[in-house]
Amino acid sequence: MQSEPRYEVIIYWSAEDEAFIAEVPELPGCAADGLTYETALANVRVVIDEWNETALQLGRTVPEPRGRLLYA
Repeated sequence: MQSEPRYEVIIYWSAEDEAFIAEVPELPGCAADGLTYETALANVRVVIDEWNETALQLGRTVPEPRGRLLYA
């Protein structure tokens, strides 16, 4: 599918995992990692598509992106 995701993505460095973690708060359990910021972002885009495809296969609703949810 590889759509242009419009969900908020939060990316941070995890010293414990020694990787960047990319989380999508609007999609429960939707996260990916990568050795670089860019890799984590690319990986989470794939996971967003997979999350949405799985939800549809299970007859669940895919949430509409709401935009910015969190702030620092």
